[in-house]
Amino acid sequence: MGSGGVCMKDWFQVQMLDDTTYVISEHKHYENTNCYLLLGKQRALLIDSGLGVADIRKITDRLTALPVTVIATHVHWDHIGSHGSYIDVLVHEREYSWLNGEFPLPLNVVKQQLMKEPCSFPGDFHLDAYTVWQGNAGIVRDGDILDLGGRHIRVLHTPGHSPGHMCFFDLEREWLYCGDLIYKGVLYCDYPSTDPQAYLLSVQRLQKLALQRLLPAHDTIEVGPSLIQETAQAWEKLQEKGLLQHGSGEFRYENFSIRL
Repeated sequence: MGSGGVCMKDWFQVQMLDDTTYVISEHKHYENTNCYLLLGKQRALLIDSGLGVADIRKITDRLTALPVTVIATHVHWDHIGSHGSYIDVLVHEREYSWLNGEFPLPLNVVKQQLMKEPCSFPGDFHLDAYTVWQGNAGIVRDGDILDLGGRHIRVLHTPGHSPGHMCFFDLEREWLYCGDLIYKGVLYCDYPSTDPQAYLLSVQRLQKLALQRLLPAHDTIEVGPSLIQETAQAWEKLQEKGLLQHGSGEFRYENFSIRL
């Protein structure tokens, strides 16, 4: 972007959630992304790697000396931006091909989305050089347990927003990292790769969990587990009205909206 941009160190906002958990956010951009660094005794897990306009690896290196595995809640461009900075990458099996030549959006569309709203990007960011990461990754499936050493994260396959969307349940803390499935913003289910019926089932599945904290991938992290119930009721009412299908429009609620 040339001169006038922000410094990389000012691009990310880091907040400690407890002594071994950090949220790393990009609130200068309209996507308002939240990535999470979870520290175990033997290794660390980075949930999502952000937009990729600045390298989140420089932040995680400051926060831990542990080896870091990166896993995306789903393979959308705003969640895998810094994946290429890590060696150990995990992805759900239904989106493995998206990292190997079958990403569902052309690069020019991704760049249009990235630049959709005015933003003071880092000074060393250049749009011409921006790409969507492609590369090899290990496969995870529903029910897998990621052992960080004294800290265990269960993989929950929660399709709807994307075919391989995942949530991650911290078994010791009863915290749920819920990606794009639930947050205080626009819940997108209008792209061809989305599935409104699967989205409903995924939200209903989360209702069965005993949670202490809900941590979304966008916008404010100050949300309570009650947002799951509120979201499920909204999806269920759309189904009752026969509106749970692509092209139905956008429906606004107190804390979020649903776009079909």
